Amino acid sequence: MLERYELEAFLTLAEELHFGRTAERLHVSTARVSQTIAKLERRIGVQLFHRTSRRVELSPVGRQLYEEIRPAWDRITEAFGHAVQAGRGLTGVLRVAFTGPAAGQLLVGAAQAFRTRHPDCDVQIREARLPDVLPWLHGGEVDLALTCHPMRENGIATGPVLVREARMLAVPADHPFARRTTVSMEDMEDLARETVLQIPASLPDSPRDDRAPHPTPAGRSVTFGPSAMTFTELLTLVGAGEGVAVVGAHARRYFARPDVTYVPIADAPPVEWSLFWPTGGATARVRAFSETALDLVQEPRPTS
Repeated sequence: MLERYELEAFLTLAEELHFGRTAERLHVSTARVSQTIAKLERRIGVQLFHRTSRRVELSPVGRQLYEEIRPAWDRITEAFGHAVQAGRGLTGVLRVAFTGPAAGQLLVGAAQAFRTRHPDCDVQIREARLPDVLPWLHGGEVDLALTCHPMRENGIATGPVLVREARMLAVPADHPFARRTTVSMEDMEDLARETVLQIPASLPDSPRDDRAPHPTPAGRSVTFGPSAMTFTELLTLVGAGEGVAVVGAHARRYFARPDVTYVPIADAPPVEWSLFWPTGGATARVRAFSETALDLVQEPRPTS
């Protein structure tokens, strides 16, 4: 197998046909070029160049080797350049997924700001169901995903928090909690008498435990109901009286339903949203998009 420096020395000398100019192009000494070519010829067993005191010429074997290697070397160099551009550059395509309409709205704004900053990089946006997020990231179908915390998973990195929203309890419209303006964590002890609906079982334990804690803060056991594959399915089960569910405050705006009431949990920690990406996929595009999204949510809002 040829070393890179041997290939470069051979190809450059084949084009320059001059040891001094070859050394200048490669930023090495003339002696280094001569030694490299001599070593290469010994390995092959035949002269690649005919040398005289006045000129250097390719031998027939040297010319054949050059004609066969040059196109392949050009393709390798071009492919390597493309890989560097994909990793460090801000061109090409960035694929971003989101879960839910509120995340989609934020993502569209971030994509518009990103395109303004980096017009040579396109952003493709896809909606994902919650169970799709990790398979898409692991499988390379998307580069980034905007979804809710926590999403602790090997091989997945978490960006800065972009949104914090109040935590709410979704209950049937005729549920006793539906008449309250808020519930507290102490009231959540009543969950031991309720059926708590769950998010998909295919997700890691971290988001499932966050949305359906067990046991209650005082240690009472919780009865779990079925898992819902989509948010609409979750709310349909709530409206049908199959159970209650812990959701974010955006549901009240984007998923208003006559059969479901959203009651704020006054002293509960907020639901947080971030961008997620594979740990090995933190390209320049990914980092720049994350920075753009963070700048967008941190911009001061105009006062009326």
